[in-house]
Amino acid sequence: MIFIVLPLPLMQETSITNIQPQKAAGIYLHIPFCKQACVYCNFHFSTSLKSKDDVLQAILKEIEIHRDYLDGAPVETIYFGGGTPSLLSADEISIIFDTILKYYPVTNLKECTLEANPDDLDKKYLQSLRSTPIDRLSIGVQSFRDEDLLYMKRAHNAQQADYAIKAAQDAGFANLTIDLIYGTPGLTDTAWKKNLSKTAEFGIHHFSSYALTVEDKTALHHAILHKKAVPIDPEQAAGQFEILMEQAAAMGYEHYEISNFALPGKYAIHNTNYWMGLHYLGIGPAAHSFDGTSRRWNIANNAMYAKSILQEHKLPYEEEKLTPTEHLNEYIMTSLRTMWGCDLDKIANEWDSTYATLVEKSSHLFQEKKWLKQDGRKLKLTNEGKLFADKIAAEMFVMKLK
Repeated sequence: MIFIVLPLPLMQETSITNIQPQKAAGIYLHIPFCKQACVYCNFHFSTSLKSKDDVLQAILKEIEIHRDYLDGAPVETIYFGGGTPSLLSADEISIIFDTILKYYPVTNLKECTLEANPDDLDKKYLQSLRSTPIDRLSIGVQSFRDEDLLYMKRAHNAQQADYAIKAAQDAGFANLTIDLIYGTPGLTDTAWKKNLSKTAEFGIHHFSSYALTVEDKTALHHAILHKKAVPIDPEQAAGQFEILMEQAAAMGYEHYEISNFALPGKYAIHNTNYWMGLHYLGIGPAAHSFDGTSRRWNIANNAMYAKSILQEHKLPYEEEKLTPTEHLNEYIMTSLRTMWGCDLDKIANEWDSTYATLVEKSSHLFQEKKWLKQDGRKLKLTNEGKLFADKIAAEMFVMKLK
């Protein structure tokens, strides 16, 4: 890994009309602010909004700085993540989008997503968002039960979750996704099934679902360590993941990625492009980027990020060059997480047939356990295998390419 302090170049106006089209790419914008901290969250954010204006100005400047990072690829998706991007006003969102339009070829935008907390989505704010390019909302519901929301220290309650979804739909946002968390202490299997049923009842096209995990240095980790919170039960989480797969299928959702479910054809384009290995540019503190051969991530400090760009005219980030072995192993890991599976022909074509043979041989043990199945030249996880996805991928990694 390399820590880089990059001097900002002198920028000159150039037209993007003469750039030859490349494979589509995406832009991710990290908005690192929240009203309050959720106990389980280990993403980079701040509950102080004092530096918000400076960070937004730095984000606009970084958009300009990285104008060549995607090598002229048409921007197909834009994703406002965080943090809590719904703390941005419609005007602030529009300014960011206009800046992207100025420096990148956004000629066929297929998806523009804003992550939002339910307590931010009142009628006035939703109506203001209609004047922006946002056409998809990712609503952080997490649960339709107050008990779970209190345990997680969420800023909203169950009533606000219901209201936010209905208000968004009434405002014309048909393309919605929500997040749901399972494995929360006190969440019975019956209650979990009701949470899932409400998703279908609202007519939501897409949802993401994650097991509650205890990350180091989070408030939840500290509370459990000092016996101030009920610890999570891995067996409960595993059982509720199985319920999730069964009920989602019964409701007509495709389990197209380990944590993501969609009605047919309603997949998240931005995230799917991540899993397919397309290039993306990350803007903002702690944002990650990938150009096909290397990964880079910005400094995870709001004040230092803004000061470096606006005052010192430098952009600090870390960069990791991927070896062919690392690139292949990343493909194995990400592809196995999807319903499309790990393509042995792709491995043979992009790396070498020798490695396709090695990967196929390493899958035999898991096929015998009924954790993997082979569909032609593609290896796919079974429902049981999805419980062990990370373990399977790790044991199928190629040690070193020649």
